[in-house]
Amino acid sequence: MIAQNATAISVPIPDIRTRTHEFMGYTVDWIQTNWFQILIAAGVAAAIVAALYALRGLGGKLCNPDRPTGSWISIIGKAVSRTTGFFIVMAAVRLVDGYARTPPMLDQLVVFLFTIAAVFQGAIWAREIILGFIEHRTSAEHYRGEAIVNAMGLIRLLVSVVVFAIAIVVLLDNLGVNVTGLVAGLGVGGIAIGLAAQGIFADLFAALAIIFDRPFSKGDQVSYGDSSGTIESIGLKSTRIRAYTGELRIIANKNLLDKEILNVSGRDHIRLPFTIGVAYETPPETLARLPAILTELVEAEGAKAARAGFESFGASSLDFALLVDVPGRDWSVAHPIRDRLLVAIIKRFAAEGIAIPYPTQTAFTAAPDGTMIMPYPEVQPVKRVDLKDDERPAKPAG
Repeated sequence: MIAQNATAISVPIPDIRTRTHEFMGYTVDWIQTNWFQILIAAGVAAAIVAALYALRGLGGKLCNPDRPTGSWISIIGKAVSRTTGFFIVMAAVRLVDGYARTPPMLDQLVVFLFTIAAVFQGAIWAREIILGFIEHRTSAEHYRGEAIVNAMGLIRLLVSVVVFAIAIVVLLDNLGVNVTGLVAGLGVGGIAIGLAAQGIFADLFAALAIIFDRPFSKGDQVSYGDSSGTIESIGLKSTRIRAYTGELRIIANKNLLDKEILNVSGRDHIRLPFTIGVAYETPPETLARLPAILTELVEAEGAKAARAGFESFGASSLDFALLVDVPGRDWSVAHPIRDRLLVAIIKRFAAEGIAIPYPTQTAFTAAPDGTMIMPYPEVQPVKRVDLKDDERPAKPAG
């Protein structure tokens, strides 16, 4: 049994030796026959290697600290600076391989090594560009919180695993390996991991959506659902919002994005609505001039009258609608304008003799025939009666 095993193990050895001798013989013959072409190819390859190394050095200069963090020039420069020496050498050899009339066995070896170098170099470039793009989107000051910086470590790990897993599958497929089962296994494993951690991944992807889409940023004033406040920090799993009443609200990123978000800080003006009632006794000519008067008062405060006109017949007054647009988003500017405008309207109405009535209600009583009944009896005039002395009442004694 031992002899049989020894024989079985020693069977491929002559085969390997034979192939090695054949390879060496082909290589020696190839060098002796094509030595001049080989020298030229070697010189060209050396020039290519020098050029690629110079290009890699240029990429390192493009991503120097003097350039803005996350700029596209820095991203491309960083990716180029990550070019490996193995890829540079194999790219140069592959380019001059045909000119040197390389023998088939050596050519297959060159193709095999170049495939490995190219696939993994492509994965490295892809990883650097993806991570650079993410850093570019998070380069703003309000996105550089501690949670986002810590999240970048997890993002780098996930991107690296995905990119190099794809690179290994592509490499095996190029080498003639059937990768159908491997791809299916990776897919089933990924589904299992996703189902097990779907809550975490949901909030993580929601955080990435906030980073990339930027519906709001740190310091923005937002309204969502029935709540409102100022964004204090954007984390990996949750966002912290300081309510106007002082408390700190913490809401999961996924739940926050499921709501309608009003970014108050994103508006370019503040609208102030007014409803102004004037007395029904106001002359029609004055009512016709009232929109122009209101517009004049608004423009005197540096604001814009979006609408100034008759609104409706109210219970106690003729109601006029006034919509004032104050440029900017600063309420500390809008509030004083509103106060000054209200005072200016009261002064102008007093000068024009326009009354702003109190809410009043008058009740009328009618007789069965429809005639109005006064709420008090008619007062009769008092008549003076002069009494005679004998008709005067006697004064009490004492």
